[in-house]
Amino acid sequence: MAKKTIKDINITGKFILTRVDFNVPINKNTGSISDDSRIKASLSTIRYLVHHKSRIILCSHLGRPNGKIVDELRIKPVAEHLSHILRLPVSTTSDCIGHEVIKAVQKLKDGNILFLENLRFHPGEETNDITFSRKLSSLADIYVNDAFGTAHRVHASTVGVTKYLPAVAGFLMETELLTMDKLLTNPARPFACVIGGAKISDKISLMQNMLNKVDVMFVGGGMVATFLKSQGCNTGKSLVENDKLEIARNLLLEAKERGISLILPTDVAISKDINGDSSSRITSANNIPPDEFIVDIGPETINMFPENLGNCHSIMWNGPLGIYEIPEFGKGTRAMAQFLADTSANTVIGGGSTVETIREMGLVDMIDHVSTGGGASLKYLEGKTLPGVEVLEDK
Repeated sequence: MAKKTIKDINITGKFILTRVDFNVPINKNTGSISDDSRIKASLSTIRYLVHHKSRIILCSHLGRPNGKIVDELRIKPVAEHLSHILRLPVSTTSDCIGHEVIKAVQKLKDGNILFLENLRFHPGEETNDITFSRKLSSLADIYVNDAFGTAHRVHASTVGVTKYLPAVAGFLMETELLTMDKLLTNPARPFACVIGGAKISDKISLMQNMLNKVDVMFVGGGMVATFLKSQGCNTGKSLVENDKLEIARNLLLEAKERGISLILPTDVAISKDINGDSSSRITSANNIPPDEFIVDIGPETINMFPENLGNCHSIMWNGPLGIYEIPEFGKGTRAMAQFLADTSANTVIGGGSTVETIREMGLVDMIDHVSTGGGASLKYLEGKTLPGVEVLEDK
């Protein structure tokens, strides 16, 4: 990676504004955190700063308060959970800028940790307001971005503060970028990309960019209907993006011309509704009855995983292969998760719903890299520049 990290600068005794992505799910009734994976992902950065006697000012958003104070979205439960994991005190403030915050920062000693209140309580965070950025940056000597999950956002805490502070990456940010860079530039081959999701429009850029990189592309999810329709197949009541039919045809043609194996399901699960109120049945993918929806890939297609992906040395997966929220319609998604957990290939998974499946199945430790940034990883794999990364200092 060509960006500086906290190892490249002197951080001892410095006030370090550290952007983390601790946007974690909190139970409204108990205040407990149900999934702390994002917190644990940044522990190495925080512990490094503590070990090197930095004065650490953590900041994060939590939920979508839309620039207003929402008591249920205060940062204190997150700070308390972090303190419990670190076995170190983590103090908090009732705001993220202002006189109270300045006083709290001034009291910090070497190795102390202060967690600022939810950044998004201020509208200036999401609008990248200059005044808000300046006030936030005035608290510190150095800025560290360890929030890969928000690196695709042009916000005050990801971009604005870098106008006023030296800006470097934390270890989580470094790991995410190095992993994605290797996939895009020097993957172990054969390299396969598994792409799912509801709409082809959400994944066009990803597919177009990855066709330049992969040897095999496997397509599943709701977007399959558009691909099938582009080939003249009946798709029933499934969502078809008619304005994307030509793009689908072109992607299939380009793959063929490049000698890339672009695999569509040969059989699918169909149902008369997508809410799980009706049972599903299996049918051929090329002729869906007019009153039914495609809800998942079928067992024949699942059995194709070893044949088409079994010899691959690198596999990237983004997007569910069916309506995974409904257990009966999530068989293909769960089968892919288990296949990737069992394979010896280098496996990288991105995308919120895909990661959710891996976590629910307890397979995280069996995947080589589970990205903490759904939108950010998607943009990066599309070949686009992430604003929060671009502004970090070059090595």
